[in-house]
Amino acid sequence: MVSGAAAIAAVVMLASAALAGCGESRAPDGPGTSPAAAAAPAALGSGPASALQRQYQDVIKAVLPSVVQISTPDTQGSGVIYDDQGDIVTNAHVVGTASTVQVLTDVGGATLTAKVLGVFAPDDLAVIRVTSGAGSLQPAKFGQSGDVQAGQIVLALGSPLGLTGSAAQGIVSATGRTLIETIPTGAGAAKTTTIADVLQTSAAINSGNSGGALASLSGQVIGIPTATAGAAGYGNSTGIGFAIPSDTVTSIADQLIAAGRVTEPGRATIGISPRTVATSSGQANGVMIAAVSAGGPADTAGLRQGDVITEVEGCPIRSNAQLAALLAALAPGMQLYLTYNRSGRSHTAAVTLADSWG
Repeated sequence: MVSGAAAIAAVVMLASAALAGCGESRAPDGPGTSPAAAAAPAALGSGPASALQRQYQDVIKAVLPSVVQISTPDTQGSGVIYDDQGDIVTNAHVVGTASTVQVLTDVGGATLTAKVLGVFAPDDLAVIRVTSGAGSLQPAKFGQSGDVQAGQIVLALGSPLGLTGSAAQGIVSATGRTLIETIPTGAGAAKTTTIADVLQTSAAINSGNSGGALASLSGQVIGIPTATAGAAGYGNSTGIGFAIPSDTVTSIADQLIAAGRVTEPGRATIGISPRTVATSSGQANGVMIAAVSAGGPADTAGLRQGDVITEVEGCPIRSNAQLAALLAALAPGMQLYLTYNRSGRSHTAAVTLADSWG
């Protein structure tokens, strides 16, 4: 999600087993004691609800020390401690164009300085490294997002509105979503990117949660919150947030740590500027090529400005979003057969995908 100093925060407080202000204590079923009051401590202290509450508390105790607040002169967000070398993973839009950032740890509240180790805007990910005091940091445990299923209970941990150590609960609403985001690239410029296999969650994701942890009840980080429905252009809907899957996070983070850049992005393009075209009734009906990158896959295959792509491998393509989602799931080097219209006639071309960023 787009991070900023001003935000709406959601702070989730877990239910407490303690009862306050109940007046004089009496034996169960004694004079002046209601059956509900007498039964309340036992009901809160045992059973499935209490077990679930303890799981929530255990996850917060285990994961929260690995979640930090990140601040730059322009933005504020969160991060997750990645390893014992002082590396912290966060969103690219949290660090922006900064070369150094300030890190506020949850445990002890120490403020540390970190340098930006590497940024990969296509997946909205970045790694920063604490320059001193790394020994005090507690790395998180990352799970495999490929095993995540819709309906799983999750906790979103981060610093909404600068409230370090906040938690919100929800479920994984859906898996395999495709997220289209606009990522700042410096000097007022921005670039639109498509992130595949994103997790959708009902846990409250607010400004400042970006780069934090989406944790399972096993205490593993399964995603990095990055956007809400409104920030991603899907309308201002509460309870619809998106997180970059942990499998993507670990793959990109490992490359940034090793080389300071992503050497194997695995993101495909056909080298065009696309634009959705519609029928007279407003129905999306294909993707028009507004521009062709010289020497790119489409150019090499003979496609031109003004051509309208209608099918990929025999599957109808109605919109730019649909084409982007398809390409996000494919790898450079693959060959696709595109069907397109030119001057009222249908044509087919074999296009070899190239790297989309670089």
